[in-house]
Amino acid sequence: MHMRKKKWARPELQACPFFTEDGEKWKNRWRERFPHPERPLHLEMGCGKGVSTALMAADTPEINYVVCDLSADVLGDARRNLVRACGGDVSHVQILLTDICFIDRVFGPEDRAERIYIHFCNPWTEKPKQAKRRLTHPRQLLQYRRFLTERGEIWFKTDDDTLFQDSRVYLDLCGFETVYLTEDLHQSGFAPNYISEHERKYMDLGVPIRFGIFRMKPEAPDFDPTRYRLTPGVRKAALERLNAEWKMNNQGQ
Repeated sequence: MHMRKKKWARPELQACPFFTEDGEKWKNRWRERFPHPERPLHLEMGCGKGVSTALMAADTPEINYVVCDLSADVLGDARRNLVRACGGDVSHVQILLTDICFIDRVFGPEDRAERIYIHFCNPWTEKPKQAKRRLTHPRQLLQYRRFLTERGEIWFKTDDDTLFQDSRVYLDLCGFETVYLTEDLHQSGFAPNYISEHERKYMDLGVPIRFGIFRMKPEAPDFDPTRYRLTPGVRKAALERLNAEWKMNNQGQ
């Protein structure tokens, strides 16, 4: 869907003390932008209008957040939502305008992020060759590994089942273990769950929301993600194994 151009967005962002589009300048130094650099650092890849982001930030001021998107128009909304939700004290949040496909240009090992959120990213399911654009594709996941802490986590949420199941295979391939998994978030009882406009829309339509928490293993995989293609046979075998492992590890729970 095309985003309506907002003439006010970029001027407001340029005047905002917690906004930057010079991400490469801050690589390995992001913690310096926060009054309390020792606090945990969480990143959101594709925050959109920041409705759920603002609720989360207001609820957890003890966490430092960097929230990213490619569109200044949606980030303008995110800034307003953050200020409104946090009561004006947004010192624990930084807004970053950047292309997430090249995220390792702006984050490095010294940034030591404990968690990455990927919520309702574009599923890119129309053509097989589009899969490499997914924010959960192996070429993205291997970038995230470079700046996640040991045992760092990815929290992933989507309404698209194909993307969710493909991403489970990607994450396993790239050295992430499944910590939590549900194919119907709102029936699972998981909390807290901060709801975005997109999520609310699909909730109202009765579409189940898929959600998983995936933790990085120490061993880094050794392969070329730019050449990887998830074939139907590989997908089927991998999901059968992952489902069997999840069922065995969670018996009695």
